[in-house]
Amino acid sequence: MPLPGLLEAVGRYEHALITNDVPELDVLFASGSTTIRSDGGTTLVGHDHIATFRAQRPPVPRRTLVRVHVRGLAPEHAVVVAESERADGGTGVQTQVWSRTEGAWAVTTAHVSTVPPAVPVPATGIPGDTGTHPEHPEPPTDRTVWRVTAEDAAADGTPLPAPPAGSTGPLAGARVAVKDLFAVAGQRVGAGNPAWLAQAPVETASAAAVDALLAAGATLAGIAQTDELAFSLAGTNVHYGTPPNPAAPGRITGGSTSGPSAAVAAGVADVALGTDTGGSVRVPASYCGLFGLRTTHGAVSRDGLVGLASSFDTVGVLTRTPELLTAAAGALLPAQDVVRTTRIVVSPLLMDLADDDVRLAVEAALCALALRTGVPVETVDALTAAGLEEWFEAFRTVQQAEAWAEHRAFVAVHGESLDPAVAARFRAGERIDSAQEAGARAVLAGARTTLVGLLPPGTVLALPSSSTPALRRDADAAEVDAARAGTLRLTCVAGAGGLPALSVPTGRVGTLPVGLCLAAGPGQDRSLLALLGQTPGPAAPLSSLSPLSSVPAPAPAPEALA
Repeated sequence: MPLPGLLEAVGRYEHALITNDVPELDVLFASGSTTIRSDGGTTLVGHDHIATFRAQRPPVPRRTLVRVHVRGLAPEHAVVVAESERADGGTGVQTQVWSRTEGAWAVTTAHVSTVPPAVPVPATGIPGDTGTHPEHPEPPTDRTVWRVTAEDAAADGTPLPAPPAGSTGPLAGARVAVKDLFAVAGQRVGAGNPAWLAQAPVETASAAAVDALLAAGATLAGIAQTDELAFSLAGTNVHYGTPPNPAAPGRITGGSTSGPSAAVAAGVADVALGTDTGGSVRVPASYCGLFGLRTTHGAVSRDGLVGLASSFDTVGVLTRTPELLTAAAGALLPAQDVVRTTRIVVSPLLMDLADDDVRLAVEAALCALALRTGVPVETVDALTAAGLEEWFEAFRTVQQAEAWAEHRAFVAVHGESLDPAVAARFRAGERIDSAQEAGARAVLAGARTTLVGLLPPGTVLALPSSSTPALRRDADAAEVDAARAGTLRLTCVAGAGGLPALSVPTGRVGTLPVGLCLAAGPGQDRSLLALLGQTPGPAAPLSSLSPLSSVPAPAPAPEALA
């Protein structure tokens, strides 16, 4: 059921509220004696009383919309629930009934509730740190999270590499948890498997990505655990255990960048340096409520990295704030032109690959993004169900073939040391012949052409970062496999196109975080990051906004509104 003009009106309201435009607010509240505005202490009835209240109160603190839920009640009536966060750490929820009279939407009933900020602590100076975070605890020795901490290395007489003395770079003070696939000078690479660790040499130089973060002033907090050889999305490891998920207690972190994500979510690291082949940054970001960026394939050097499938392997980072994500990614990425985003596209087929509650959560996060940036959201039909399934099968075929080619020697000797599910994925690659691989590569070439055409500079594709929220730690194998299959059908899109993909942690299923994924054309990493701070401008007027077609509920009979 379309609701033309509704999000435009909601956007006007939000702008008027933040700028304290009282005349505009008066217009957007329905005239008459029955309009209601209520908060925790006062209920005002009647437009004139509400207008008097607004004229006398100070401007509201600046806030950021994080989720906007739109539900149609009838063609002329809708409920809008807007969730927001303030810079001081406080949160708010605004529930409004909007009605349309003679083509104009206005608020007929509104309720506002707020939660005060946490007790502030001094800011650290790290980008995005407003001083509202918990005090930095010392890194724990939880071996499900860390294989080597900075303290371990110092005690062994092989301290981790340090940033330049007196560094004032953009990452000064930021602590990095390095996924145990990157070379760190003076240490061995463990790759999530004790047999691999036992035969690994001590590295004489650090990986290029590690050096880049150090050069920007970051400090290494330690080397954190990974799923075995990065060939999993679950975040579980039969040798080292399952890291805790502070954002979803009792649930998995997702993988394979599991340990670094757990460390950042717990506040014992600020940046997770990870990899993303089929979602290994985006899935932990979704499950752990973090910002995560998979970079354009080939944009960031993979020198010094234990790979899995070279056609898809990328370097990525995760953080708690968008500002720090931008700074960390900026230390890794090459120079790129930054293009303002003017269009967000959505494929209903991709949205429907997620569980229903995840789809609704992602749509709410997307509505909020559209309102705070002024970028219109459009539905596209350039993709087909059969085509998406063909892309998934081609991605999986090439990934498995390349994984087997990369690690066949190790698997042949140490296959029994691997988790049986991981070993089975490698063995599946052994059975792929050259004709199958060539056919799959042809499909992926077509997918890339389609995606690059769909995503010119200035256009972003929105989709769920994962098909489910974080699974329970005791989920059975069938549930884990089903979640993996559903999520891979979403995450393989960026892999097939070599695209940068950004997971934004503003979706919620109950209390569980889920990510809104934003993908752009190859080489548009910095433009994608810039979207997080974009504000409405002439390139994207609010009048072009419209709710997602799948959001409003079916209309009840008119008498139900009495």
